[in-house]
Amino acid sequence: MNVEKRTKSIDLSHHLSELSKARTTSPLKGLQKFFTQPGILSLAGGLPSPAYFPVSDISANVLVPESFALAPTESSASFSWLWKLFVSKEKTQGVTIPKYPTVDGDINLATSLQYSAAVAQGQLQVFLKHFISEVYQPAFEDWTVLVDTGNTDGWARAVATLCNPGEGVLCEEWTYPSAMASMMPANIKPVPVAMDGLGMKSDALEDLLSQWDPVSRQMPRPHVMYIVPVGQNPSGSTMSVARKKQIYDICVKYDVIIVEDDPYYFLQLGTYVSRDDRSPGVTPSGRPSANESKRWVSTLIPSFLNFDYEGRVIRLDTFSKVSHIIYISVLSLVERPFWQTIAPGSRLGWFTCSPFFAERLERQGETTTQAPCGFGQAIVAKILTHWTYDGYIRWLRGLRTEYQQRRDFFIDCLAEEFHLQAVPAIAGVWQGCIVYQASSKVKKSNSITEKYPIQNRTMFSFVPPVAGMFVWMRLHLEQHPSFTPEDEDTLEIKLWTKLAKNGVLFGPGWMFAANLMAQTSGNTDSGHFRISYSNAEFSDLKKAVTIFGRVIREFFEEEDL
Repeated sequence: MNVEKRTKSIDLSHHLSELSKARTTSPLKGLQKFFTQPGILSLAGGLPSPAYFPVSDISANVLVPESFALAPTESSASFSWLWKLFVSKEKTQGVTIPKYPTVDGDINLATSLQYSAAVAQGQLQVFLKHFISEVYQPAFEDWTVLVDTGNTDGWARAVATLCNPGEGVLCEEWTYPSAMASMMPANIKPVPVAMDGLGMKSDALEDLLSQWDPVSRQMPRPHVMYIVPVGQNPSGSTMSVARKKQIYDICVKYDVIIVEDDPYYFLQLGTYVSRDDRSPGVTPSGRPSANESKRWVSTLIPSFLNFDYEGRVIRLDTFSKVSHIIYISVLSLVERPFWQTIAPGSRLGWFTCSPFFAERLERQGETTTQAPCGFGQAIVAKILTHWTYDGYIRWLRGLRTEYQQRRDFFIDCLAEEFHLQAVPAIAGVWQGCIVYQASSKVKKSNSITEKYPIQNRTMFSFVPPVAGMFVWMRLHLEQHPSFTPEDEDTLEIKLWTKLAKNGVLFGPGWMFAANLMAQTSGNTDSGHFRISYSNAEFSDLKKAVTIFGRVIREFFEEEDL
C-alpha cells in the first residue's frame, strides 16, 4: 500500500476479553519508565547490582551472512556430513558483549541481564522496526513491535487478551495442535474452516460466518482467527495474494481479528521440480547488498499486514525457524529441529500490531513471562546489528536454499522408492494442486532386471510443499485389504506403530484435525502423516524412506519386490 495513503489503526477495543479489560499496569513495572531517566537515583526497585553478575563478558564466533550458497549444490546434498566435515569450511567472525558499555548505547550485560520492562531491548527494537518496515510494510501507520518468548507465548497472550471462555477461534480444518491445546482448557474451542491447495477457503469462511447460528453452535460468532498462511502446518500450503485479500476483506466485514502465525515465512521454497528436469539457475551475488535484499524481499508473498489498513492483524514472528541447522543422526522425522546462533532455545519472538493491542499484550506479559531472556536478547541483537539488515536478509536467502535442497532431496528419495504419478486434484484440501500418488515400483535385482507388473494400488499421496518444513501425506487406507468404513483411524495408528517399531517416527495425522480437537463433526478424511525434512541427516532421510517403503508395502500386503 502506498505510504502516503496509510491511516492510523481503528478502535478495536471491543474485542478485548474480560480478563484483558481488568488488567492494569503492574505496580512495580509501572515504575520502570522512571528508571532510565537521566540522573535518577533509584532506590525503589529490588534490582541486584550488575557488579555481582558472574559473567564479565560473552564472546561468540558468528557465522558470516553468506555462509550458505544461494543455489543448491549436488555435492553437499549427496554427502552432507562428509562435505561439511572436510570440504565446507565455516567462516566466522568474533563478537563480544561486555558487562559495561564503552560507548553509550552499546549492547551490554549490565543492562541486558537486569530486570526490564516486557519490551525489546533498545537495539533490538530499532532493528526490528526497520526490518518490518522494509519486509512486511504494514498498511496502517501506527504499527508497533513487542517482543515475546516465542510464538507459543505470543499466541497464548493473544488468546488471553482477545477470547473469553465459551468462545471459538476460526482456524484451518487441519491446524497446529499446540496452538489449539493452549486455549482449549479455557473452554475456547477451534472452529474449523475448509481448506484447498491455497489454505483456508474464502468462500467457506464467508458461508460459515454469514450462516452462523449462536444457538445451535452454543457459542457466539467467532471474532478471532488463528492462521498459518505460509508453509501451513501441517499441509505445507501457501496462501496467494488474492486469497489473503479475500480473507482480510471477509474479516473486515464480520469484524474478525486475524492472528497471523508465520514462522515459515522466509522458507518460501518454490515449486518442486523433479531431479531429471532440474537445471542450474543463475546464482545472484553472494555478498549482502541493498539491491539484492530489495529484489529478494519483493519475491515473497506479502504478509496480511501489507493489506491491513485497520490494525486488525496481530502478526507473530519468531527467530526459531531462521537459524543454522545442526545435522544430527536421528531417524525421527517429527518436528525436532536443533539450531545454533538464532535458536528456539533463546525463546525470542515478536508481535507486530497496533499500539492498542501491543499495550494490552504487554500488560498480559509483564505479570507472566515478563521480558524474554536477557542473554538471548543480547546475543540475538548483537548478531543482527553485526550483520546489519542486508546481512540478515542474505542469511535468510541462504537458509531458503538449504531448505529447498532438503525438501527436494526427500521427495527425490520417495521417487526412487515408489512409483509416483502426478495427477491434478479437483477437490478436497489439495484442490488446485498437482498431487503425487505413490504405488509399488519395479526394482532391479542384483543380477538381472526382472519384470514385474506395477501394482495399481495407491498407498499414499502428497503435494510437494512450496514452503515450510513438512510433507503432508495422505494414506489411501481404503486400498488396504482389510479396510472397512470407519476403520481409518485404527489403520493409521497401526501403520504409525509399525513404523515406530522399525525405527522411523512420523507425526500422526489425527493430531492436526481441528474437528477432532473441537469434538465436532466435519473433516472425516482420516489417515495422514506429517513428515519433517528439516533436521535429519541426508543419509538418514534416505534410510527412513527405505524403511518406510518396506513397512508400508508389508502393511498393504504388497510383495517386497
